[in-house]
Amino acid sequence: MKRTKRQKKGNKKQTTLTKRLLKLALLAVMALAGSFLIFYFSVKLGAFGKLPDHATLKKIENNTATEIYSADSVLIGKFYIQERTRANYNDLSEFVVDALVATEDARFFEHEGIDYRSLARVFFKTFLMLDRSSGGGSTISQQLAKNLFPRKDHGWLSIPVSKVKEAIIAHRLESIYSKEEILTLYLNTVPFGDNVYGIEMAARRFFNKKTKNLNAQEAAVLIGMLKANYSYNPRLYPENSLARRNVVLYQMAKYDYITEAAYDSLSKLPLELDYTKITHNSGIATYFREHLRKELEQWCESHSKPDGSQYNLYTDGLKIYTTIDSRLQKYAEEAMARHMSDLQAVFNKHWASTNSWSSNQELIAQALKNTTRYKSMKEKGLSEKEIMKALQEPVPMKIYKWQGEQEVKMSPMDSVKHYLTFLQTGVLAMDPKNGDIKAWVGGINYEYFKYDHVNRNTKRQVGSTFKPFVYAAALEKGMNPCRYISGEKVTYTNLADWSPGNADEEEYDMKYTFKGALAKSVNTVTIRVLEDVGIPATISLAQKAGIDSELPEVPSIALGTANISLMEMVTAYCAFANGGFAVKPRYLAAIADNSGKTLDLFKADLTRERIITKETAMIMNAMLQDVVNEGTAGSYRWKYHMKHELAGKTGTTQSNTDGWFIGYNPEMVVGAWVGADNPAVRFRSTSLGSGASTAMPIVAKYFHKMQSDPQFKRQGNAAFPEMPDYVARSIDCGSEKEDKVFMEWLFGDKKDGEKKTTFDDKNNSEEGQKKKNIFDKIGGIFKKKKDK
Repeated sequence: MKRTKRQKKGNKKQTTLTKRLLKLALLAVMALAGSFLIFYFSVKLGAFGKLPDHATLKKIENNTATEIYSADSVLIGKFYIQERTRANYNDLSEFVVDALVATEDARFFEHEGIDYRSLARVFFKTFLMLDRSSGGGSTISQQLAKNLFPRKDHGWLSIPVSKVKEAIIAHRLESIYSKEEILTLYLNTVPFGDNVYGIEMAARRFFNKKTKNLNAQEAAVLIGMLKANYSYNPRLYPENSLARRNVVLYQMAKYDYITEAAYDSLSKLPLELDYTKITHNSGIATYFREHLRKELEQWCESHSKPDGSQYNLYTDGLKIYTTIDSRLQKYAEEAMARHMSDLQAVFNKHWASTNSWSSNQELIAQALKNTTRYKSMKEKGLSEKEIMKALQEPVPMKIYKWQGEQEVKMSPMDSVKHYLTFLQTGVLAMDPKNGDIKAWVGGINYEYFKYDHVNRNTKRQVGSTFKPFVYAAALEKGMNPCRYISGEKVTYTNLADWSPGNADEEEYDMKYTFKGALAKSVNTVTIRVLEDVGIPATISLAQKAGIDSELPEVPSIALGTANISLMEMVTAYCAFANGGFAVKPRYLAAIADNSGKTLDLFKADLTRERIITKETAMIMNAMLQDVVNEGTAGSYRWKYHMKHELAGKTGTTQSNTDGWFIGYNPEMVVGAWVGADNPAVRFRSTSLGSGASTAMPIVAKYFHKMQSDPQFKRQGNAAFPEMPDYVARSIDCGSEKEDKVFMEWLFGDKKDGEKKTTFDDKNNSEEGQKKKNIFDKIGGIFKKKKDK
């Protein structure tokens, strides 16, 4: 009985203890819940930083790369901070969506931003059972919140604060956006490694295709990277990526997005990439893109978005549409690379027996002072002696060779010597009808040689490519193209005894018509024509044609001593190709925002100002065809076996410093310049360094590629319009004839050494300066007819 009472008393104490423990537990839970609620609302109310409201979430924008498109709708480059391209839901492959949901959030379409079952699993397995393989419990919506609003440091509370923030933002996102929109936002924001953001850019980078064209295994590779975009990067760790891909495929099979049979088949396939990286230094039209970038930055500074802020070239996802044709651009680059690699080998062999450039201390010193290393050390206050000593110490570096990059240990001074002897080039193709630029090659390799040899700021002496403007001005003045003009060498006493010469001494003993003088590029005849037509008239025509550079009013301008850009020369030749009209070059067609709305339109200038008559244009085209058929550009026919109609002009400046060729038909004008960046570096032989040898082959190879492509065959083979009889008769004459000593004595123009005279392009015409011939001397029985 006593024991029973004790038991009852003990049971009562135990019950009381249990109640107390339960009460304490309840109080603890309530305190914990209260603390959590206080913590939750403190986060929600902004105690740890303001949360984005609904209005902010409705205007979610990512930094998106500006994209540059060619005229044939090919993406040729980007400007970006983060390499990202937005995709729409309709652009997504179903495999991408299925792989994402199966792997990252199987109940995505069931919850409203927070998956409580996943949270329970994480609590029990991860925290209580320490099972790290159970997953993180974050939904796609929460991960999106994390991507949009990166976590901040709050000390030991960082993880709890971040998780609560992401849950709140995820719930708000779910109330604003549809499930499809959330998936799209997520896939556009997520990083895929290699500085690539968004599924569209990842698809292009790793598989060289659009997202909508990804197959199941490719989608699985990309979605698999989301777990760890470095460790599962298929370029860096293909084995890891393959294993992770198969995990994703297994998840897809587990949730019935693919069959078991499909999983068995796909999981056995090897990992195949088509890695395509377009950086500012790579891809096509690199020099053009850099030129465009500077112009677009100025455009952004002067244009505002609807909210009043300025456009940002690197983050606003603008769409830039150009006139460049990606196919023609590739042909120009391929033609350039093939010829310039061969020409460089010839140049190296040409100078192999001498150490000319490396022993030229003045040349080397000047080149060194232009390097980044020299300028950086100079800014740090190092003495000239200290700088030169440092520049002679070998360091590991990559150098460029036509055979490819090479890892070497070389001093900066030796590097300068290495690059000093590289020949450079500029190539430009333009539609003569409207001035649209179709191909722009500014140099041999943009990564190693940044200087652009196409744009208007890069100017070199143009040599004989300027001569056509002298003859065109003469035709416009009414001069007879069939008049024979002496090639005799003359010293002009009023020009400091200037005595222009010809490449071939036999030309001094000949007389030439316009056709012959232009075909053989006879300097002495061109100067006489300039004297007749006048320097001002020649300059005026060149300027109307599109040459904006300063043209000095000196006779040597006829021989191309002016410094002019390739852009200007190609533009000016368009007037011959299109029948006499000036054009303005255009390379930018339109600018649109990231939704495709046009912001600015750049239409071709089709005002069609006539600067020469159609008859003059026809005669010039015929004469410039003779240059190609039988003149200085004759190797276009016999060496390169090009049979199509082409007009053009070679140019070679003094000491073979610059080589030029501009060739055209009615559909395309193509200009090429070749030379070294330092004018002192050049061929010693004109046979090697002439424009016909250095520049013309690029144009020949370019037209050959055009003609080999069915899409451009017609343009590449375009023929010149047939000349009316009255125009054809005006140049139906020979090209040259002998100017024998006996005949000159007979007609009173005997050569007593080199002829001396003065140059006067206003009053000193050739007719007025002629000595009386024998017929005049015997009483004027016969009188010379004036030129028509």
